[in-house]
Parts: sequence; structure tokens; C-alpha cells
Amino acid sequence: MSGWTDEQKTAMKKAAGISACQFVKSGMQVGLGTGSTVTHTVAELGRRMREEGLVIQGIPTSVATQNQAIAEGIPLLDWADCDGLDIVIDGADEFDGDFNLIKGGGGALLREKIVAESSASMVVVADSSKRVDVLGAFALPIEVNPYGWQQTMRRISAICSGPVSLRQNEGEDFLTDNGNPILDANFGATISDPVALEADLRAITGVVEVGLFTGICDVVVLASIDGCEILRKPNGRL
Repeated sequence: MSGWTDEQKTAMKKAAGISACQFVKSGMQVGLGTGSTVTHTVAELGRRMREEGLVIQGIPTSVATQNQAIAEGIPLLDWADCDGLDIVIDGADEFDGDFNLIKGGGGALLREKIVAESSASMVVVADSSKRVDVLGAFALPIEVNPYGWQQTMRRISAICSGPVSLRQNEGEDFLTDNGNPILDANFGATISDPVALEADLRAITGVVEVGLFTGICDVVVLASIDGCEILRKPNGRL
């Protein structure tokens, strides 16, 4: 969102987050994503429940989203009682022309992928800066097991053309809600075959999950200064 004011950025995120709610209908079980744009989605779903009689249940992808959903009065499901979701609404750090995504900038990629792969459809909210021809300019997040993470990083570095670093937060090692570190791998805009790269990375022992989401996204709600555009994947599920 370079060149836009903070007020414009916030307005665009709000518009996209609210617009994505058009795909949510009463009776649905909804995956609730994580991030600054999806907070507006969760707030709008809560408003529709209170003011319009919308009836839904949700599963959050992070502790932060869980806390917001509870505050909004959205009933939450337990995975023990839920074998699938109707839809998930989430953000992305990048998406390409085939609707493949890089996610995990917020550190919730494992939970986000569990929810996304359990959903019958996926709506992504994003702004035009997230649209790329080839994935990888945004460093690829990789969640790893704490045990031997240094060795896992060495093996990732062997197939990554750029530096791989342990994510930090205010001078401390960043840990996900699952207690795992994240490695950020700088491939550069070279990920032309994200399906193959995801398979190669997941084959490394110690890798818990990779921030490549392939073949999952059906719709992108694309925010711009002029409004929101709905991009639909050809032959998608929505």
C-alpha cells in the first residue's frame, strides 16, 4: 500500500474485510482468519449476528482471533465436534495469477492451513500490493519444530537461494501459538512452481508447515482506493 495514507490503508482494509462477508450465510460453519484486514471481517460478522439475525459458528486460526470472536459474541466450535467448515476468510502476504498464496507473515500459518484445508471454500482479503506475477518477494514463512531447528534451517538453506533467518519479535525468538519457531526463507520472486517447492520443504524432517497455500483459494477480495474487486478463480468452488 505504498503511497497511501494510514487512513486510506485502514479504510481499504475495512472495505475488503466487510465485503468478504457477502459469502457468509446463516447456518454456515466459518473459519476465521488472522490479520489486520480479517479483524474487520470478524467485527462485521458479529454485527450481522446482533443486528441482522445471522446465525453462524466459527473456528479461529489464532488466539488473537479467538479473543475477538468471543468479544463479538460469535459461538466457537471445537474440532472434536466439527469435521469440516463451509468457508474460511483469511488474508495473504502474496497471491499469484493461479490463486496460490504465501501466508504466515502474522505467524499463524499452521492453524491457518489446518482451517483452510478443512473448508469447502476459501476467500482471501488482500490489497493490490499483494498481487504478484511470481511468488517469493515476501520471505516464505516456515514453521519448524523447536528441537534441532538449527539443523532444519541448514537443510532449508541448501535449497533456498537467499538467506534463511529465525524470526524475532522485539529482540526475542518469535514463537507461534503452537510454541514453534518460524524461519523466514528469502527465495526472492522465483517460486514459479509453488506445489513442488512446498513438497520439497515439507519433506524436510523438522518442518511443521510451509506458508505456501496452493490450490485452496477460490476468491480474492482485492481492495483498492477505488473500492473492492472480486477476483474468482476459474472453476473455483465459489
